[in-house]
Amino acid sequence: MLSPSGIRQRSLLLQAVRSFFHSRDYLEADTPIRLPALIPEAEIQPLRSEERFLQTSPELCMKRLLAGGCERLFQICRCFRKGERGRLHQEEFTMLEWYHVGWSYAELMQESEALARHLARFCAAQDWQELSAWATQLEPWPRLTVAEVFQRFAGIAAEQAIAEGRFDLLLVERVEPELARLGAVFLCEYPAALASLARPKPDNPAVAERVELYISGVEIANGFSELTDAVAQRQRFEAEMTKAGIDRSLMPEKFLRDLERLPDCAGIALGLDRLFMLLLGKNSIAEVLPFADSDL
Repeated sequence: MLSPSGIRQRSLLLQAVRSFFHSRDYLEADTPIRLPALIPEAEIQPLRSEERFLQTSPELCMKRLLAGGCERLFQICRCFRKGERGRLHQEEFTMLEWYHVGWSYAELMQESEALARHLARFCAAQDWQELSAWATQLEPWPRLTVAEVFQRFAGIAAEQAIAEGRFDLLLVERVEPELARLGAVFLCEYPAALASLARPKPDNPAVAERVELYISGVEIANGFSELTDAVAQRQRFEAEMTKAGIDRSLMPEKFLRDLERLPDCAGIALGLDRLFMLLLGKNSIAEVLPFADSDL
């Protein structure tokens, strides 16, 4: 359980995040956390709340707001993922998610970097922590493709690792420790098989415009140039449902309907607890939460 000084730090950091987005003309969204259907994801298990599900991300509702005419949105909210416990995981955690119409993943990388640097400077100004080395790296932070890091650090093509069912294992055991040596780095252009909700890269459809931000080897954020093709997105959802054994009645039909009106945009989800942990020099996210699972 956080001390009063820890609560104050967390409160001021949350205010600093909101101030960053308000200064850039974003609207703060406030969407439901109990939903009748979620994004079908084979690797993420949701928690039920009676006849509904607790959100794993606010993505579905926020994109529907974009389809309705909003242009810049952010949200700080609670998200839930079953069975996720550990130094970097809690079943209930705090997500920051934001979207910008007219952008691609290139602009998202610039803004994610600006946010992280802004918060690092804020912490240093409060004398909570010396300015981290990654916050003083020359701009821009490195942009590395999935293809190059797998060849360089794992000695195997990313597509081959996926085909052999070893992608996640090699990412954790071989790639992420090397990324930790680089400080802050963007890992981008995931193979199309791992596109999730990202659009294909126009000049190379074998990869998707998906990016993840790593700081000190810790995955902080996952973003996309958003896929706006409802037919293609339905096909991806169907593949995930088949893989995970999810009932087809749980297809998010209203989201797919609104996706047809979604303008070109980009969005990213950032784990605030992980970022706060790094900013404050802590070893686990439990040290920056008012209550961790073990406190309850």
